[in-house]
Amino acid sequence: MQAATALPARRRFTVDEFEHLAEVGILDEDDRVELLDGDIVEMTPISSQHAGGVNALIAIYAGRLGDRAVVAAQNPVRLDDFNEPQPDLCLLRPREDRYRRSHPGAGDVLLLIEVAHTSQPYDQGIKAPLYSRYGVRETWVVDVDESTEHVFRDPSPAGYRSHEQLRPGETVAPEAFPEVLVEVAEIVGAP
Repeated sequence: MQAATALPARRRFTVDEFEHLAEVGILDEDDRVELLDGDIVEMTPISSQHAGGVNALIAIYAGRLGDRAVVAAQNPVRLDDFNEPQPDLCLLRPREDRYRRSHPGAGDVLLLIEVAHTSQPYDQGIKAPLYSRYGVRETWVVDVDESTEHVFRDPSPAGYRSHEQLRPGETVAPEAFPEVLVEVAEIVGAP
């Protein structure tokens, strides 16, 4: 009879351990990684379509919101001790220190946006449910390849209860700023 083979145990990293890897030089700011469920996950390289989408979103929301929100691009959001993703863009509650003392948490996020060039299934299938599980009130996944925007609202532990797919010709506004209507074409980069 053959002996059973034990599977190796998974070693989950905490956010503090993950950040310590950067402090001691094992990871640096050029490493495109984030921490999801204790796993250090390599992010896809940033294409010009992706970078342009993030730049457009920064221009739109920094210009239209002013000091009513902190516009944070590709910065960490600490969801718990094992999750610190780096979404492409967040609109955050204003805070005097502009998040110098600590990273924002889910309750600080007014709108979280992921720009997807090649990562749409990952952003929509893995990250959006994660954000919902931690109570991020609204997540958008901007698919620059398909010129569509997926709007997720009403978070629950099982996932967002509302999902709307928008195309150029339609408008959208963050729930936190319903008066800030934006053409979907501006967001997805459609002509």
